Amino acid sequence: MKISINRLKKYISLPESPEEIAVLLTRSGLEVEAVEEFVSVRGGLEGVVIGEVLTCEKHPDADKLSLTTVDIGTGTPSHIVCGAPNVVSGQKVVVATVGAKLYPSEGEPFEIKKAKIRGQVSEGMICAEDEIGLGKSHAGIMVLDTDLPNGTPASEYFEVSQDHVLEIGLTPNRADAASHLGVARDLKALLGRSVYLPEENSLISEISGTIVTVEVKNSVDCPRYAGVVMSDLKVGPSPQWLQNFLRSLDLEPINNIVDITNFILHDLGQPLHAFDADKISSGKIIVGKLPKGTPFVTLDGKERKLSGEELMICDPTGGMCIAGIFGGNHSGVSDQTTSIFLESAYFSPDVVRKGSQFHGLKTDASFRFERGTDPNMPVYALKRAVALLEEFAGGKVASEIIDLYPDPVQDSVIGVNYGHVNRLIGKKIAPSEVKSILESLDINVENETKDGFTAIVKPYRVDVTREADIIEEILRIYGFHQVELSENLKTDYLAEHPVKDLNKLQYRMTEMLAGQGYFEMITNSLTKPVYAEKSGFVDSAVNVEIFNKLSEDLGVMRQTLLFNGLEVLAHNINRRQTDLKCFEFGTVYQKTAEGYKEGRRLAIFHSGNRSSESWIEPEKPFGFSDLYATVERILERLNIEVGQVSMNESAPFSYGLTLKLGEKVLGTVGLVDEKILKLAEVRQDVWFVELDWDLLTKKASGLKKFQEISKFPEVRRDLSLVIDKAVTYDQVKSVAEKAGGKLVRKIGVFDVYQGDKIDSGKKAYALSFHLQDQENTLTDKVIEKTMSKLIQAFQEQVGAIIRS
Repeated sequence: MKISINRLKKYISLPESPEEIAVLLTRSGLEVEAVEEFVSVRGGLEGVVIGEVLTCEKHPDADKLSLTTVDIGTGTPSHIVCGAPNVVSGQKVVVATVGAKLYPSEGEPFEIKKAKIRGQVSEGMICAEDEIGLGKSHAGIMVLDTDLPNGTPASEYFEVSQDHVLEIGLTPNRADAASHLGVARDLKALLGRSVYLPEENSLISEISGTIVTVEVKNSVDCPRYAGVVMSDLKVGPSPQWLQNFLRSLDLEPINNIVDITNFILHDLGQPLHAFDADKISSGKIIVGKLPKGTPFVTLDGKERKLSGEELMICDPTGGMCIAGIFGGNHSGVSDQTTSIFLESAYFSPDVVRKGSQFHGLKTDASFRFERGTDPNMPVYALKRAVALLEEFAGGKVASEIIDLYPDPVQDSVIGVNYGHVNRLIGKKIAPSEVKSILESLDINVENETKDGFTAIVKPYRVDVTREADIIEEILRIYGFHQVELSENLKTDYLAEHPVKDLNKLQYRMTEMLAGQGYFEMITNSLTKPVYAEKSGFVDSAVNVEIFNKLSEDLGVMRQTLLFNGLEVLAHNINRRQTDLKCFEFGTVYQKTAEGYKEGRRLAIFHSGNRSSESWIEPEKPFGFSDLYATVERILERLNIEVGQVSMNESAPFSYGLTLKLGEKVLGTVGLVDEKILKLAEVRQDVWFVELDWDLLTKKASGLKKFQEISKFPEVRRDLSLVIDKAVTYDQVKSVAEKAGGKLVRKIGVFDVYQGDKIDSGKKAYALSFHLQDQENTLTDKVIEKTMSKLIQAFQEQVGAIIRS
């Protein structure tokens, strides 16, 4: 949104520089993204003056050139060679003096220099309109009809406007500031000055008759509709000041009627629409909706099919305008228009927003209506427009002002507590200052007590509806920069952190697993009691039994997802589907002394071959690393780092691992014991993992941790250790991380050996260590020192023998 400083000064005294104003507005929440200088004519006609041709003779060496002397107010006439066919003595002309930089309508800027043209000195240039960017004509020099003294800057004659324009990144909640008046209101509060508005009563002339009637069929979508008829209008160009104002906002002037409606929109924030009154059938306007699919041609010449939900401005023959969005081609103002019906309304933001989105039309009017305009502004804006149309289009008021407003929008009444004000702002502000700030924002303070007050907010502040909004208004005018930070920073939350969407989290995990070739299973929560009795894995004493069981096979609630999953595998294997990757999200149940408890689990199964037999390579069965890689991907996706990993050779596994987060078991993973497989009648190996999904979702974090990539190279060193079989890799890794410190970036195992070349009860690990410093290049001395620390730690803490 662009705001003209010159126009702001019509509302409020602003001796401050544009940059100072920009800082003030940004602090108050109207972020100024840029301050641009605007000149209505490029270059501002600097160095261009009004002159008078004193003499004019033919050039002795060129038929099409003339030698002139021109008085430019310096006391000494200037000699100028001119090629224009219409130059004669006695003319008032536009002269570009030596050193002036001209910006032509077409082409690049150029500088005027003293020169010799066909042997004659030329001290400037008599200009055509295209040469100074005032038009496109190059038929001859500009001849002026003026009594201004010679030497008068041309910028005065042509009323060149200079301005500064603020580019404001308007947030959606600040609909009230989408105008020059709205910005002036904020400056009024920030600077403690008055805003000047023209008197409303002086804006209407005598009324000569009524020729248009209005019927509003939908007062919910159109709470207020106002309008007036004007006659005897003469469509033509707008005055120069108005054209300059529009151009400063990057708007192209069209004609005086359209330009005045655009001026009111950007000046007061109230969109207006002018209908050609002679094209309104039967002199009647109907505000309502048209059937779905009705064709309507808009001002851009495009035919659009109506949705049936947009509000329309119609006459008895059909639509004339999509209310608050875009006018119709038939009823628009043209060069032949002599009378208009000028509309000024308050439309529901919802109906305008829906219509704008459906048709893909974003206009300056819809921008304001769909955010919420001031319901008290339509008549005032109408009167301001009438005064301008009388002055600059010769119009006369031909009707009473129509104002249909059956259910006026009421002021908001909001209770405010001083304690809440001070708590949310973080600083105690005197009640007198609070009242002063609010009243400067046109928010009345009533029913004051020592604890608080009632705030009365006008309807144009659509964003101020609750106590927190009032407090925000106080703070943005008081100034965020005036709230000091305490030594111990703390915050006070208005609401708790967002609760994790567990369904969305599970869906994302399902997507990931399905993308890796897994099939999802959904099994019954009821299972066989025999599994608990014979597996040695599930405690039958805590089974949740069904009183009215349908059968023994469905007699208890499951305590694990393992057995139901094995039944699914058996069903598939018996039908020659032997290569299986499956997963299930399910609930498990237990009986406790306090009652019953249940928890969510994620189970994953591998069975058969991970790759089928082919001519390239033989079939490869699933192994432990395949399943554990999936577990690592799950933990990585959830940003969870396992705290402890230990061996697990108890039921239901032949061997496996137990994963922990602190003292809590996160899950188990391993090869299912043959005894368990026989219970479910599965006749091939099964790899199984069961994770505590409740614990996973509780610890899951949406925040990823990143660190800067080191500028310095990485170094690898290898060690071969002989250690007891009882020593786990997790222990070795922990020792290495502590001894190596921050220089050890990564540890890997690239070989494991157990055999007759080392003592029984021993195993050999071949380890790789990747060393890197974030701040320096590693030297041989530092590398050797680090490796010595690692060797010493392995020898002392895990009894390792270093193999050379």
